[in-house]
Amino acid sequence: MKNFFKTCLGILSVVFGLEGFLLPNHFIDGGITGISMLASTAINLPLPILIFLINLPFLIIGFRQLNKKFIFKSSLAILGLALALFIFTMPIITHDKLIAAVFGGFFLGVGIGLSIRAGAALDGTEILAIWASKKTGLTIGNIILFFNAFIFLVGAFYLGTEKALYSVLTYYSASKTLDFILNGLEEYTGITIISPLNETIRQNIKENTSWGVTVYKGKGGFSEQEQEILFCVITRLEVPKLKSIVEEIDSNAFLITHSLNEASGGMVKRKLSIEI
Repeated sequence: MKNFFKTCLGILSVVFGLEGFLLPNHFIDGGITGISMLASTAINLPLPILIFLINLPFLIIGFRQLNKKFIFKSSLAILGLALALFIFTMPIITHDKLIAAVFGGFFLGVGIGLSIRAGAALDGTEILAIWASKKTGLTIGNIILFFNAFIFLVGAFYLGTEKALYSVLTYYSASKTLDFILNGLEEYTGITIISPLNETIRQNIKENTSWGVTVYKGKGGFSEQEQEILFCVITRLEVPKLKSIVEEIDSNAFLITHSLNEASGGMVKRKLSIEI
């Protein structure tokens, strides 16, 4: 039931982004939704019908090649999006192009992110990318990037360069919002700690947290003194606590913090996982 409400909320967010920001300003998004918007402009067919029909072949491919539960839920979500576009009429929020591009993309990203967290996709592009990556060896991200680059080139031809560029901004806003919804405050962060008091720091982390700590053998480039280097993988929310622990023991400790795209296994906190 919780996933059902997430999907419904995601659909409403996408509808609001489309009808309140993008459609009134003749902007498009990436993916199958973008193709549907272009096709609707070119052949004058209702957008909801095109969204369902153009997504249908990708759903069929996915049903044969990928996780059937994921594809089934995605099929219902896409059908729900098409019906919602028929049923609901959202108010036009603005005709300011910059605001429309940024916030239209924001609401699309929120909607897609919520649906993915519920175990479904609102766009067949992801399904195509997963399938094609298995066939070609290319990464999912690269396939989606190439796919959308083609869409925006076609968009520049039909809509004009300016609207195509604003549409690229819409896509960028949507992708960044989607990334935050999926990873957000739980984004994995790697922290390297170099300190002569490394053993005390390690013991403190071990006794007061549930985090794993890896110990590397290192050597100073100038001092040539051998020392142990600590490495932790935690979430973004946990970074201040780790820094506080280190600073209480050694305020001069050298810390390196960097975001991680992926981490799994060991004592790493488990995050969102969708079977595909």
